[in-house]
Amino acid sequence: MTDDAVPDLRASDADRERVAEVLRDALAEGRLDMTEFEERLDATYRARTYGELTPVTRDLPAAGVAPPPALSLRKSAAPGGEDGEWDGRVVGGEGSSTWAVAVMSGFQRRGRWTVPRRFTAFAFWGGGEIDLREADFAAGEVVINCVAVMGGLHVVVPPGVEVVVRGIGVMGGFDHSAQGVPAAPGAPRVVITGFAFWGGVGVERKRRRERARNRDRHRHLGH
Repeated sequence: MTDDAVPDLRASDADRERVAEVLRDALAEGRLDMTEFEERLDATYRARTYGELTPVTRDLPAAGVAPPPALSLRKSAAPGGEDGEWDGRVVGGEGSSTWAVAVMSGFQRRGRWTVPRRFTAFAFWGGGEIDLREADFAAGEVVINCVAVMGGLHVVVPPGVEVVVRGIGVMGGFDHSAQGVPAAPGAPRVVITGFAFWGGVGVERKRRRERARNRDRHRHLGH
């Protein structure tokens, strides 16, 4: 496969969701106005190849989508997350908040907070981020209900957490790439439900910031 063929490769739903997330960040930061955001989001969900996706975020600081290396092999996920790690966050208690709304705006739920048994997020012409990396959990299974109408929502989960996606998309979609990894011992299960219409719900696994910094520091020192 030659480099010239890369733009013609078919893009996946996950690729389109990554581009949509860049657009939502750009809207929240004021880099795009609402008209530009709508036009680019529409182009993103209509795109079928990497070549059609690349121009959408070419003038934005974050990279939108990178084609996979030719004939690359994916690493199989370890049980319990990227490294099977789970550091025993609290499971049990009362939720800090049960809902969040973004109407032509944005919201973030991140840092130290307690995820309730059911959390509802709604985005209309806007975007929101639900970051669970530093969170405690009110129960061993929590439900995050996401409704995205011409907007987007992004859920970030730490390694070790099991993810189940049951949302429905109409001219939009839910990212299923974080599924298929069993929970580490003692870790909670996160069920993502809801509805996306001309919008998207992205789901991503990331290490905690402190763990990621320590990992990068050790790599830099050659350990």
